[in-house]
Amino acid sequence: QDGPQRKKRKSEVGEEDKQLDILAIGTAVGSILLYSTVKGELQSKLDGGHDSRVNCVRWHQDNGCLYSCSEDKHIVEWNTQTCKVKCKWKGDNSSVTCLCISPDGKMLLSAGRTIKLWDLETKEVYRHFTGHATSVSSLMFTTVKPMNESIPFDGITGLYFLSGAIHDRLLSVWYIRSDRKEKNTVMSFAVTDEPIFIDLTVSEVKEEPVKLAVVCRDGQLHLFEHILNGYCKKPLTSNCTIQIATPGNDGDSTPKPVPILAAAFCTDKQSLLLVYGNTSQPIIEKVSLNTSESHICLVRDIQKVLSLKTEAALTKVKTPVVNSDTKVLVPGIPGHSTAVKTPASGKEKKKNKRKPGETEESIEERLGALDIDVSKVKTPGGLPQTDSFAVLLVQGLESNDAEILNKVLNTRKENIVKNTVARMPIYAVIPLLHELTKRLQGNPYSASLMVRWLKSVFTLHASYLSTLPDLIPQLGMLYQLMESRVKTLQKLSRLHGRLFILVSQVAASEVVQEVPEVNQTAKLVYEDESSEEEGSDDEMMADKDSDENWDEDEEKEEQSDEQDMTVEKEINGDSDLEPENESEEE
Repeated sequence: QDGPQRKKRKSEVGEEDKQLDILAIGTAVGSILLYSTVKGELQSKLDGGHDSRVNCVRWHQDNGCLYSCSEDKHIVEWNTQTCKVKCKWKGDNSSVTCLCISPDGKMLLSAGRTIKLWDLETKEVYRHFTGHATSVSSLMFTTVKPMNESIPFDGITGLYFLSGAIHDRLLSVWYIRSDRKEKNTVMSFAVTDEPIFIDLTVSEVKEEPVKLAVVCRDGQLHLFEHILNGYCKKPLTSNCTIQIATPGNDGDSTPKPVPILAAAFCTDKQSLLLVYGNTSQPIIEKVSLNTSESHICLVRDIQKVLSLKTEAALTKVKTPVVNSDTKVLVPGIPGHSTAVKTPASGKEKKKNKRKPGETEESIEERLGALDIDVSKVKTPGGLPQTDSFAVLLVQGLESNDAEILNKVLNTRKENIVKNTVARMPIYAVIPLLHELTKRLQGNPYSASLMVRWLKSVFTLHASYLSTLPDLIPQLGMLYQLMESRVKTLQKLSRLHGRLFILVSQVAASEVVQEVPEVNQTAKLVYEDESSEEEGSDDEMMADKDSDENWDEDEEKEEQSDEQDMTVEKEINGDSDLEPENESEEE
């Protein structure tokens, strides 16, 4: 066989070991199946390692161990002889999607969004790398020896490795340094669409370039050839692009594209194995490399059935076949028949073809001929309705157009928000949640608007969201955002209370300062000249209870009361009445 058996599918993530007789297949329920290709039957099943879907499995090149990663955030090392877990450890805070073993077999690369390099002996992180914004789908080493031969080689330092992620058009190249300072990419390769299959030739000598074959989701194959020699700022473009198309004969003059499914380099590194056509009936062909031309289109006459199947796979639009005998029912009240307008006998049917001198009818005239009220068709005031809002929102999410999204999401009316969310299709709910999460991280003004949309989405589409198995990882960022906001709420409310008390005290002190001071000096002071009355007070108090001096006591009491009142008024400063008037009032 010319090419290595490294073909990987979405349904089965696996790779054959050095004997080429055991195939490891990760399943969606968390178990791993070991299939014997020689016997053509299932050899054993590895259970108890993962609780969720297995994303990637990798054979160790030396000891025959198997490594697997899963949605449950863990990496498992399996003993395939006993079919038991040898070691299990947490690989990331989110799901681990890809693994790769180093050339010397002592290190393991794992990736979710961030990339980690593990020491397989201690199971500790040796290096951290920034990674991608989305889940990493491919990891592979591009060199087996460091480019700088003067530095002593410890098996890992000085090597380069490549990573690709879903929905990411850039393949990143990372460099493993002796220190931990640099965590970012050193160079990147730009492709036209998301990469679905990657193969490369490993560089073994300093001057030997790395050859890279990348198959994209749009069916094109990009070939790169580059010597890895340090940092490169701009993304590198492909040296050659290969496409496959039909010749376009047999009554159909338009050539149709045939998608390339996978590509692998042959052992001589000068030819490629191409897999194209349909996934159920793929065609494999060996093609010699000619990178002198920047674009190559291979014309292949594949079977008609295959091309029809491919076309059906590319477009999901179904056109119904309607016979002439078929009766189409129009929506309306059952049993209700509208009056059918028959054309006037004098008028003849107008033909579609216009005469040379005849002018074309306007759209308004055509609508009038169809008996459609033009005023009803036009929206009043030119304002967009909720139907158009829903369509705009879906278009903005699909095209990632910030202008359209801003126009729709910045609306403040509750009923428009609710109606738009209710009318939008189900498949657009998750992209809308991701967009809202991204905008919630912005300034507080936009966050207050986005919360209204979030409330409507969770209220109206709760039943759909509860059916999604991977809802928690998809909404992980939103959960973290809400938790961080809620954590600070208590502290903010305390601070708000303290500031409110301070501000109210400052305001109160300012009001007190503004009040004019009251003049406390007495307007009138009364002084009693007779001292005899004051001296005889004690005698009067002693004879208070005797019946004989009753009348005399009354007079004395009145006089003493007058004196007390005078003293009080002197103290209070409001003695402005004559003493005689005071005794009369009492």
